[in-house]
Amino acid sequence: MPADDAILFEREGRIAIATLNRPATRNAIDAEMADALVALCQRVDGDLDVGCVVLASNGPAFCAGGNVKEMYARTGMFSGSAAEMRRAFRSGIQRVPLAFRALEVPVVAAVGGPAVGAGFDLALMCDIRIAAAEATFAESFIRLGLVSGDGGAWLLQRVAGISRAYQMTLTGEVISASQAEQWGIVSAVHPAGRLLAEALAIARKIVAHPPHSIRLNKRLLRDAEQSNLAQNLELAAALQAIVLHTDDLREGVAAVVEKRAATFTGH
Repeated sequence: MPADDAILFEREGRIAIATLNRPATRNAIDAEMADALVALCQRVDGDLDVGCVVLASNGPAFCAGGNVKEMYARTGMFSGSAAEMRRAFRSGIQRVPLAFRALEVPVVAAVGGPAVGAGFDLALMCDIRIAAAEATFAESFIRLGLVSGDGGAWLLQRVAGISRAYQMTLTGEVISASQAEQWGIVSAVHPAGRLLAEALAIARKIVAHPPHSIRLNKRLLRDAEQSNLAQNLELAAALQAIVLHTDDLREGVAAVVEKRAATFTGH
């Protein structure tokens, strides 16, 4: 079971604010943090009142990746034989990218400090990323003789492009927030004191729209990464048929015709 304090959870209307809360370990992803991240995805996905998640962090780092002390001591997910470690990864940290991938609710990452290794991959699992000016990013596994065990090889090339994915992966270099913005890894860079407010501003723009449309638009975008045009059009037709039968669609159209603000209910 995840520790109750690994991720703090609060609500602002239809926005869920989840805060990584292990500053002493720089929010490293150990077994408890992995459990907490999976539980977070399951919680918000099952709550139709949640329209967006903001993922933030306490402490100077967003997430330092795997727990290097556990790696050094060969404890936790780094203990046992090669076969046991493989099983531990599959039943442990690898559940995190799968949970984020299955999540219908959009996630805005507010990266306030270093996002390193698995911590960088965690940011890549989110749908929108903004950063504080002090944030840094590194796909740093190779510096320890590792490979990304949590989906970074799959995620990074889809966000930054194949050439930059190779460069970051094979050099382990650290890039600044401004470079991450130039490479399309983050959408914007803000002063640290404004970061959460800016992430919430994006989330509020998202949740102003019909709840079902939010989830299905995210589904359509995610599917488009792995399907051809014909397949994505087929899915779009099916999802369009669903939303065309909602009260919110009728309300949205009526609001445009009647030149007034729409009031969406999630029905």
